[in-house]
Amino acid sequence: MLTQPILDQLAALRLYALAQAWQAQHEDPGIEELGFDERMALLVEAEWMERKNKRLGRLLREAKLRIAGACLEDIAYARERKLDRSLMRQLGTGRWIESHQNVVVTGATGVGKTYIACALAQQACRNGHRVLYRRMPRLFDELTLARADGTYVKLLARFARTDVLVLDDWGLAPVEDIERRDLLEIMEDRHGLRSTIWTSQLPVAKWHDHLGDPTVADAICDRLLHNAHRIVLQGPSRRKQEANKD
Repeated sequence: MLTQPILDQLAALRLYALAQAWQAQHEDPGIEELGFDERMALLVEAEWMERKNKRLGRLLREAKLRIAGACLEDIAYARERKLDRSLMRQLGTGRWIESHQNVVVTGATGVGKTYIACALAQQACRNGHRVLYRRMPRLFDELTLARADGTYVKLLARFARTDVLVLDDWGLAPVEDIERRDLLEIMEDRHGLRSTIWTSQLPVAKWHDHLGDPTVADAICDRLLHNAHRIVLQGPSRRKQEANKD
């Protein structure tokens, strides 16, 4: 058999993983025990898995998650956290993204809000969705710079296209008028079309007052909360617990 011409053709088709698996089959003396269909299935699976893993790597790099290694499998369900395991299993299926629903995670500092948000975002990437992570303070800085250099509309369009937008650390500082309007633009573009994960130390009941402007506050809260899954984390700071172990 003319092996090299076949390898060259597979390379031209960019079927690199399939080519590697094909070579491995030829070096395996036991491969003859498998039928043609079984061997072909192994080749196709090798190529499919390679492409899936590459896409996942690309999605995770683009997402820029604050906790890159966060995953649903490693979430701690200590009793004091009051974390609903059945809800997390439900969110892990990704149906909330397909239904364009949101997730709101609240709780005191250090209880693991960012980890939960990043774990859900990582699962979204594993399911093939495009994700972007932004801390609120950095988000407002980014929007200010975009407004100054003329890329504001382009940046809003990027946020609008993203399947899952993670907005972390909401409510750490007073909200200025331009920031309220930026948030409204983002949520208006995403409402009913995309999903948002939003974390905050502030209880939801205090958001309206924190936003300040009643009309804009009503609009933002309505678009975010009316179809949101709410996770209220309790218990002591996990950062302090980890520090005390050292």
